[in-house]
Amino acid sequence: MLLKKIRPALSFIFLISQSIVYAAENDTPNLLQQDIQFLTTHQLWNHDEWLNLLHYQPDGFSGGYLSQVDDSAFFYSENGKHNPQQEMIETLKQIYQPPGNHPDSHAKCRFIARYHWLKNKLPDRLSNTSNIQCPEYENWRKNVPENKVSLIFPAYHLNSPSSMFGHTLLRIDAADEEKGSTLLSMAVNFGATIDIEDNSLLFAVKGLFGGYYGNFIVTPYYKKIKEYNRHENRDIWEYALNLTAAETLRIVEHLWELKDINFDYYFFDENCSYRLLELLEVARPGLDLKSQFGLTAIPVDTVRSIQQAGLINGIEYRPSQTTNINALLKKMTTKQQQQVHQLTTHADYMDHPDFTSEPTESQMMILDTAYRYLRYQQNEQGRSESNARNSYRILNRINQYTNFVSSAATYQAQQQPEMGHLSKRLAIAIGEYRTEAFLDLRFRMSFHDLEDNINGFLEGAQINMGSLSLRMTKDEAQIQQLDFIDIFSLTPRNAFFQPLSWKVYTGLEQQWIHGKQHLTGHVTAGAGVTYDTWRHGYIYGLITARLETNSQFDAAITPAAGFSTGLLHHFSSSTVHLNISGEEFNNDEHRHRIDFKYNFVISRNHSMALRWLRQRQPDTLFSQLELAYQYYFH
Repeated sequence: MLLKKIRPALSFIFLISQSIVYAAENDTPNLLQQDIQFLTTHQLWNHDEWLNLLHYQPDGFSGGYLSQVDDSAFFYSENGKHNPQQEMIETLKQIYQPPGNHPDSHAKCRFIARYHWLKNKLPDRLSNTSNIQCPEYENWRKNVPENKVSLIFPAYHLNSPSSMFGHTLLRIDAADEEKGSTLLSMAVNFGATIDIEDNSLLFAVKGLFGGYYGNFIVTPYYKKIKEYNRHENRDIWEYALNLTAAETLRIVEHLWELKDINFDYYFFDENCSYRLLELLEVARPGLDLKSQFGLTAIPVDTVRSIQQAGLINGIEYRPSQTTNINALLKKMTTKQQQQVHQLTTHADYMDHPDFTSEPTESQMMILDTAYRYLRYQQNEQGRSESNARNSYRILNRINQYTNFVSSAATYQAQQQPEMGHLSKRLAIAIGEYRTEAFLDLRFRMSFHDLEDNINGFLEGAQINMGSLSLRMTKDEAQIQQLDFIDIFSLTPRNAFFQPLSWKVYTGLEQQWIHGKQHLTGHVTAGAGVTYDTWRHGYIYGLITARLETNSQFDAAITPAAGFSTGLLHHFSSSTVHLNISGEEFNNDEHRHRIDFKYNFVISRNHSMALRWLRQRQPDTLFSQLELAYQYYFH
């Protein structure tokens, strides 16, 4: 009876609702045209927010714009890569489309950051999208926090070609750190998609000339800790940024839009660090971080750029396993280091009188070092029964100390990567070579010599690419030297770590032959050992090999065997480097030299360098003396 009474009212409500839906559907073209007119009138496509979301840069050739995204799936307009206005209009048209059977493919879900920005610019519009759900995006968001952001800088790693200059990534944290460690945060990494079949040479060529695609990947931060801190033994610097929760959310939403989207990857400029700067500009419109990076975007230079922009809110240092172990070893006497070694092979030594007679603080330090070293061996060599047994017994003894403290390596302010000199260098040198005066003009693309100021850099590491020296005398001007790659790794050995020191050096250089200088090409490489016999002092020795192409030699390529040995010491404001080296070619040509360099630091980006070279060859002995002013910049 009740149903019979209310049926007319239900019918009336249904007819009204259908009329509203019909009216809305038929009014959609009008609303869309009004919105397009609004966009056109206010030229919203020229806003920084839109240009950042689409990764547009001014195109010097066309006078318009060019998106740095190299994937057609990122654009709705066929001309979207070049036309921000057309891409905005096509995006708006797609937003006005009904969701269909697959709402996750709707423009609201696919480009959530674009959608939210357009909705904010078009108040009281886009109401047709309010009920569209995005289940794939919502499921993804459950695992990605949105409150705070840190820039992460894993330090230099010479044995990895992709990481010689360091690396940067972002870490996104949840709001409540008390409920979870930052290890449970998410890392945002941009990297090249590398073919595992590519060797190091092919990797370098493809990386330099855009032979790889790059992609953004969001992964748990603890995996990156494991990769960098434990497996590669790289220190990690964590820079907390002062982005708000709303700014962090913009990054998260845009990362969803970039999922599975390809960019061209270039080792020197459009790399991991450059792409992260783009994300920060999306987060906080008005930031200008990328424009200062033209030819190169060295990771540590991008760290400096966010520092200069006032984004850094705090610094945390996460030393690697080897850094922690070496820091502990340096605090010990020779006897205590021997006790550490005894414990790592025979845990029974814990009960030996020599150990138990040590002060309690010394016992804890020795046990701590032994346990850390066993864990390091496990990471490097895999788990073994004896290693596991000794680790377990040492850990049990550690737990018997009521106030046991496990110390970690600390740092001084000048060791922070952003405190180092800038990556490019200009120099002007005057001197005398074989009694003839000269003037050299020098440019180095990147980025650090053994003799440079070590503040902020890996001690004992030389990493240079693209160095050019032009020499002028009273009679002529010529290329004196052109280095493509110049890498020198002096990693000291001790009873616990036995790394190889090595060098690779290739390019063009002038050599004195038959009474005249000749431009020769070469590849020189070597390997050997280094010992840090005193603080900031190194003694090294390497066996080297050289392949040289020389117009004065009979063969097209002439091999040579050689050696390189030296002493390197860093004072507080200067560096001394003495190198004795030589080569013996298979055609009886030989070169032996003594090379002394002294670099005095004037300030962070200014120095004076003195060099004296003495070289002996068949039928000749000559010297070079020079003084150079060096200016560092980026």
